Amino acid sequence: MKLNEISDNLGAAKKGKRLGRGIGSGLGKTSGKGVKGQKARSGVAIKGFEGGQMPLHRRLPKRGFNNIFRLDYNEVSVARIQAAIDAGRLAAGATITADALKAAGVIRRVKDGVRLIGPGEPKGALTFEIAGGSAPAIAAVEKAGGKVTVTQKKAEAAE
Repeated sequence: MKLNEISDNLGAAKKGKRLGRGIGSGLGKTSGKGVKGQKARSGVAIKGFEGGQMPLHRRLPKRGFNNIFRLDYNEVSVARIQAAIDAGRLAAGATITADALKAAGVIRRVKDGVRLIGPGEPKGALTFEIAGGSAPAIAAVEKAGGKVTVTQKKAEAAE
């Protein structure tokens, strides 16, 4: 075998289109692009354009509202906290705060605070210092002899 005898297998390489090489080729003049204009050029991006008619996304009504002042809480269930205490990641006697939950790996990051939610029943008296909680979750903690202190006040109604 010599270097000048090496070649691809038949059908392995496809020849490129030779555009703009005369009328007889079938790809002369406009090179298969149709007629002149924006779409015959490269870099065309007219998504959503409907020929001057009002586009569908502008004909439909706007919906919804995004409140930029809304607080984003970490929601943690009582059962998840009890599981962390059983695993030894949280101390049962210590006050449970957002930073303690982060250190124990119960939550990944402290957002705007922690909200305690159900389901679950604590096995002992737990003390919480958190941003808020659901009524059933707080009732379950207090029933077991624990205490929940809410640190963040709800926004007072404008007068």
